[in-house]
Amino acid sequence: QVRLVESGGGLVQAGASLRLSCAGTGRTFSAYAMAWFRQAPGKEREFVAAISGSGITTYYADSLKGRITISRDNWSNMMWLQMNSLKPEDTAVYYCGAGESATAGTTTRYYPYWGQGTQVTVSS
Repeated sequence: QVRLVESGGGLVQAGASLRLSCAGTGRTFSAYAMAWFRQAPGKEREFVAAISGSGITTYYADSLKGRITISRDNWSNMMWLQMNSLKPEDTAVYYCGAGESATAGTTTRYYPYWGQGTQVTVSS
């Protein structure tokens, strides 16, 4: 059973930076791709970034490229999302997802395992 726990969210002002963390347990960490998605009130869950099991391949949402960086450390079973120049429209619950294989994708169907989410609120 894969267990994912996100942390690092909070209330920040526009222009600030945040680093979200996701801790994974229950399986060999490098065996599965991971991703960040977000969901704002009344909206569908939206792809943010993904990273392959090895960490070599990454994907980013076009609208967020240049402001975010996804990374992972398979020794410590951790994944991170660095977010810079935050905007009010970045306000959402951010979820960490884990896949069944090391191949990353950009849709939720790649990730059957999810954390409980961490709230990010950006004030103007």
